[in-house]
Amino acid sequence: MKVAIQMDPIGAIDIDADTTFRLAEEAQARGHELFYYTPDHLAYEEGRITARGRPLRVRRVAGDHAELGEEAHVDLASFDVVWLRQDPPFDMHYITTTHLLQRLAETTLVVNDPFWVRNFPEKLLVLDFPDLTPPTTIARDLETIRAFKARHGDVILKPLYGNGGAGVFRLDANDRNLSALHELFTGFSREPLIVQKFLPAVGQGDKRVILVDGAPVGAINRVPAAGETRSNMHVGGRAEPAALTDRDREICDRIGPRLRETGQLFVGIDVIGDYLTEINVTSPTGLQELERFDGANVAARVWEAIEARRAGR
Repeated sequence: MKVAIQMDPIGAIDIDADTTFRLAEEAQARGHELFYYTPDHLAYEEGRITARGRPLRVRRVAGDHAELGEEAHVDLASFDVVWLRQDPPFDMHYITTTHLLQRLAETTLVVNDPFWVRNFPEKLLVLDFPDLTPPTTIARDLETIRAFKARHGDVILKPLYGNGGAGVFRLDANDRNLSALHELFTGFSREPLIVQKFLPAVGQGDKRVILVDGAPVGAINRVPAAGETRSNMHVGGRAEPAALTDRDREICDRIGPRLRETGQLFVGIDVIGDYLTEINVTSPTGLQELERFDGANVAARVWEAIEARRAGR
């Protein structure tokens, strides 16, 4: 197949951790032809969805991992698959790319389906499953957030469209910083905040479960660094092997059909203790860590699902 990958600049990635690199590596091994471009070079041009980028070959050599061909201006409708793989923030730039890629629906399989990526950002799809999630409020109004904190005492406050652990604060029963943090956040952003009851089980880790076409294929546990609440690997979290529990499978059984129906082929969910906290559809990570711990070719499972979807179109 002809495969285009929309991602952040490839030169700076860590080839031992980057999920997009691993997906590209597996695609190449399966004989697919790769084309790489950054979201800044996606365009709508008089009825066509185009990109300016380069043919790509990858190799697992640190510092020499991407061989790029001559720059080309392509019509993305001529590709079999387009991967939507740039990292958040989930801002208007990101949202615009989903509007443009959605226009390829009749000719090209876009993974994950951009219409539903736009409507299912990480912290919002979970609201459809309130019995699986910790107590949660989304608001910009300080009094609403303050009332939630009064009910639950120990809470996590974070930007609704944040990522990578940035801007995540734990406010325990003795904290006096809520008003100041609210002032800080609302001073530079018009977006709401999300506040959730703090889950002490995060001390034992924040589990990342990877689902392919709605079915769980494995999990890793991300353990916070000493003195940290956040378990994100971007901020020092440590990845460990993890097994799927009965509760994990129950959560996946509940959300899996929704993911399949909406074309969310590659998804990473976050589970703390018994609670689902996020459903990551924009640019899920953790694939390489899972493969190292399990010894399984999970990237092949992803491509098998894509190839089946493409064949069925």
